[in-house]
This record gives sequence, structure tokens and C-alpha cells, in this order.
Amino acid sequence: MEVVGLLCLLMAVLTWGFLRVRDTAERMRSPEQAGLPGAGSRALLVIAHPDDEAMFFAPTVLGLARLEQRVFLLCFSAGNYYNQGEIRKKELLQSCDVLGIPPSHVTIIDNSEFPDDPGVQWDIESVASTLLQHIDVNGINLVVTFDAEGVSGHSNHIALYKAVRALHSEGKLPKGCSVLTLQSVNVLRKYLYPLDLLWSLLSPKDVLFRLTGKEVAQAKKAMFCHHSQLLWFRHLYVVFSSYMRVNSLQFL
Repeated sequence: MEVVGLLCLLMAVLTWGFLRVRDTAERMRSPEQAGLPGAGSRALLVIAHPDDEAMFFAPTVLGLARLEQRVFLLCFSAGNYYNQGEIRKKELLQSCDVLGIPPSHVTIIDNSEFPDDPGVQWDIESVASTLLQHIDVNGINLVVTFDAEGVSGHSNHIALYKAVRALHSEGKLPKGCSVLTLQSVNVLRKYLYPLDLLWSLLSPKDVLFRLTGKEVAQAKKAMFCHHSQLLWFRHLYVVFSSYMRVNSLQFL
């Protein structure tokens, strides 16, 4: 009887999981059902450093392109921590080209106000002001950035979240402009893609972008544009990180 009971419990769990996955697939069938703006809308990806777009947000960028949204990118630093700023700016443009973001849609801020330095706390009001100006000028409908944990805990990533959060909570964003934040995951999920995919499908989220095999190759190609950053552990990251394959995001 105990065996029968365990089998019944297993079947119930599997059935529940299947229904949740099916329900997720149905909700994600169109951008409108997911709460995203429709085709032709303007989405702004806000990152702190060159390579963030490929290392963390490639599924989102390619997913938005799949939904026929126009993707813009705002990078708040040139990534000059090791005095490689000029090289990294060129690498970012190459990566964006692979991901389908034209150079005219890419803005890189390169000044002392926002240094690439985890030990420096960016002024949140300055970040928010710069970001709001960019949103207004480009008619942005959707802003995408890091969540409160910044994926890697980097202070520059977290500053972007705080700035967007302030704009959102104070009602300063233009009418109809939504904000999506990338969910940070623990180390186990971060490097075990099958586990993260299952967890992402079954756990609460507003938007899920999962790449096809062809798109994964495209994301890797974008990451490989960042030659100056490809130390041995980043090669392992490209192979094993779930962020190269799936993004779970939440609306503010």
C-alpha cells in the first residue's frame, strides 16, 4: 500500500507540473497575454557594463526581437575598470550587432560619474535622471534591467534597479511605460540549466524567455565578441550558465 501511495503521489506531482508548464506556455503565447507591449513597441535594455547584454540578457533581447519589438540599449559605463574602456565599447557594438541591435540604438555613457567599479556607489538620482531622459527621447514603452540582487550582486547592477524602482514608485515614468526586472537565481540554478528551466517554468514570474538551439548559438557568438573578458572561467560560464538560455522576469 505504501508503494501505491508513493506512486499516486508521484503521479499527482507530475500531473501538477505538467499542468503548470502547459498553463505557462499558454500565457506566454503572445506579448499581450504576457503583459508586454505589442509588436513595433520600443524596449530599452539598461545595463551597467559591456558584456551584461550577452552574459545575462541575451534570452530577453532575442525574445523581444522574436516578438517584433524594437530593442534599444543603454550602457551606463564603458567597462573601464582595467583601462580597457575603448576596447570594450567596440566589443559591445559587435555583440549588439550579433543580437540584432543596430548601432543607432546603442548608447554608451563614458564619464567619471558612473565608473565601472563595484566599490563605488553610483548616485541613484543621477542614474534615474539620465535614464528618464533617455526614455523620453526614445519613446520607450518597456524598460528591462536587473532586479534588487543584480544577478551577481554587483553594486553597479543594483544601482540601476534602485534608479528604475525610484522612477516607477514616484510615478515619473511616461504613461504606458512598463518595467521588467531579471530574476536573480542561486548558484545551483545558475549553473544547472535543466534545473533552472524546470524551476522557472513552475515558479511565479511574469515573463519567461527561453532560447532555441539556434538562438543559444547566437547568444554565445555575442558573448564571444567580448574577447577582452574571455578568461577561462567565462568560457565555463558560457557553457553552463542558465542565463545564456533562459530569462525569468518580473514586472515592477
